[in-house]
Amino acid sequence: MDTRRLVLFVIFSMSILMLWDAWQRQYAPAEVVPQAATNQAATPEQAVNAASANNTDLPVEADYKLLTGQRISVTTDLYKADIETTGGDLRRLELLKHRASDNETSNFVLLDDAAKPMVYVAQSGLIGADLPSHNAVFASSASSYQMQDGKDTLEVRLSWASNGVAVDKIYTFHRNRYEIDVTYEVKNGSATAISPVVYYQIVHDSESKQGSALMPTFTGGSYYTEATKFKKLAFTDMKESPLELTSNDGWVGLLQHYFVSAWIPKEGLARKFYTEKLSDNMYRIGTKSSLSTIAPGASLTVPARLFSGPQTQHDLISAAPGLEYTVDYGWLTVVASPLFWLLSKIQTVVQNWGVAIILLTILIKAAFFRLSATSYRSMAQMRELAPRLQSMKEKFGDDRQKMQMAMMDLYKKEKINPMGGCLPILVQIPVFIALYWVLLGSVELRHAPFFGWIQDLSAPDTLFGTLPWLNMPIGLLPILMGATMILQTKLNPKPTDPMQATIMTWMPVIFSVFFFFFPAGLVLYWLVNNVLSIAQQWYINKTIHAETLAKKIVKKH
Repeated sequence: MDTRRLVLFVIFSMSILMLWDAWQRQYAPAEVVPQAATNQAATPEQAVNAASANNTDLPVEADYKLLTGQRISVTTDLYKADIETTGGDLRRLELLKHRASDNETSNFVLLDDAAKPMVYVAQSGLIGADLPSHNAVFASSASSYQMQDGKDTLEVRLSWASNGVAVDKIYTFHRNRYEIDVTYEVKNGSATAISPVVYYQIVHDSESKQGSALMPTFTGGSYYTEATKFKKLAFTDMKESPLELTSNDGWVGLLQHYFVSAWIPKEGLARKFYTEKLSDNMYRIGTKSSLSTIAPGASLTVPARLFSGPQTQHDLISAAPGLEYTVDYGWLTVVASPLFWLLSKIQTVVQNWGVAIILLTILIKAAFFRLSATSYRSMAQMRELAPRLQSMKEKFGDDRQKMQMAMMDLYKKEKINPMGGCLPILVQIPVFIALYWVLLGSVELRHAPFFGWIQDLSAPDTLFGTLPWLNMPIGLLPILMGATMILQTKLNPKPTDPMQATIMTWMPVIFSVFFFFFPAGLVLYWLVNNVLSIAQQWYINKTIHAETLAKKIVKKH
């Protein structure tokens, strides 16, 4: 295998691995566990509750539609929220510290009950006689709430009563936290005992898509328990294999690129995870749990939390075990997680994510310096043999067998292993792909500026505008990236095979087209890596060429 074939092999290997990983993220069926228990031993009360939860039906959603009543507006330092009095649902959630994807002035709306562009609401309720489900109508003492300066919490209390049973549903918002406490206070003023079942669910449509063919991202359900660990559920999985899982721990949520919403029930409370198709394009995913029996005159408080916000690592880790896995690096998590940790540490020092990417790329290149040197030395040696190989090709013509034998004799005589540069490059591929997913999936880079015209490292570089008929952004970084790839091809030996020569000539152009669509942070990483590779390869080429000239001089004398 000559150098050109080696380079082609590596490029296509990386492309196949990245495409396969992207396909796995987007389309591979999620594992659905019919029944499972955590490693914790369930108490008798938890076992009874779990069995009861399994036999308690959720409200039937025939001809599904969201019911409406009155809206309660809530404003905090992080949110602008709308709570619906029907069910006490969280119907709209605007993130005040995150801009909309395609708008510089408006904020990002995570939850919304509008028919278009999406339906995405957080619901909870109680099941049982004289208890309010998400279809019950609550009352509120005010129509708007705002977190006051100097206060760290804001409480929104909704009330409901029927036949002597009174229920308060309390939202507690916290300053600088994307966790919302959702608490039920149940007071049984009736003459009979009641046995409530509490449920928490997220309703989402299956039509809201994100990402692109080049950069697919996942939108769908997810859950976590200590026994099953982190799992994803596509909407098709919810339809074809509804989730049935019993546990004493864990959370259930809805994933999308950069953001997540997750219900986190009370710790230690037995719960059953479920999914259901509600209509042609509407689905729900949630948990339900049976509670202790409430005797006449007694009361019960049921706490839970709703995380709804960006997938920032420190927020996810502090919210619940396993929530950090919603930033999904797939099969390369073991490599990607340390890379992000290092990237974030560098950013805290330099206070610029673009500079942090450059420095991390330099550190990775330094770590693989010796491996890269082995590959480049092999390529440089092949470059020196290129004229002799071309002469052999002209000599043997179409006699491939004689050509191969002559090439092997030449490699043996010059003590060159044509495969010597393959393994070192292959070893580096997982690291490069892992960093690719780190830069693609980290919300910290969303709308993070670098310098000059690059004000969002998660968006394509559009310095020179967009080609309207192709909807292709044209930026400086992809052009520089293409230039470095062309320069790299000049440093390598010219292929003797005309087909290979043509492919390698057009490869930089093809890759540059792809990079026009990639986020600026990704292109910056590849550009810096290419520049460092060119410098290392140029130096090694120069060294090997000098050694070859020295050998020729010795032979002449």
